[in-house]
Parts: sequence; structure tokens; C-alpha cells
Amino acid sequence: MAMLKIKKGDTVKVIAGRSKGQEGKVIAVNRKNSTLLVEGVNMITKHTKPSMQNQQGGIVHQEGPIHISNVMYLHKGQPTRIGFKFDGDKKVRFAKSNGDIID
Repeated sequence: MAMLKIKKGDTVKVIAGRSKGQEGKVIAVNRKNSTLLVEGVNMITKHTKPSMQNQQGGIVHQEGPIHISNVMYLHKGQPTRIGFKFDGDKKVRFAKSNGDIID
């Protein structure tokens, strides 16, 4: 599996696809498929049958997966690429646009 540069909780901007231009917070990351779930982006309609968990059933609106290559990390409101470097003995992410350490 490849190392992914975007983590759960990051704010990202969609740069390609149907939801281009939208921004949101990453809800979940699927490393196996290199996809993300982003809050309020790529909304899909799902029809659910009544079950024990969902007594009502009906139409549910939820986020669909979006490929990680179609989003960019937002640093101080600007989309930027992410790199890795060592800060002492600890590996950290940094914004390539200005060199600021992200975490």
C-alpha cells in the first residue's frame, strides 16, 4: 500500500470531477482503494429497506467516495501539495507552497 499524504480530519478542496471547487473535512480514508469520504462532497442518494437499525427505511443522502488524486490539502485557505521531512528525529508533513509544518 502506498503512503497517503491526507489524513482523517484534514480540510481538502476538490480539484477535479463533478464536485470540483467544493471544500470539506475528511471523514474517512480508505487506504486500500485510495479513496476518501469528504463532508458534504459527492453526495449520493441511497435507497434503504426497513431493518432493525433503520425502522423507517426510505431514501438516505450520504457522501460517496472520491479518489485521493482529485483533492488537494488546504493550508491557510490555499490548496497546496504535501511533502514529508524529518524534524529532528520525527517525520512530519509540510506544505510545499511555503514550507510550514502541518503536524
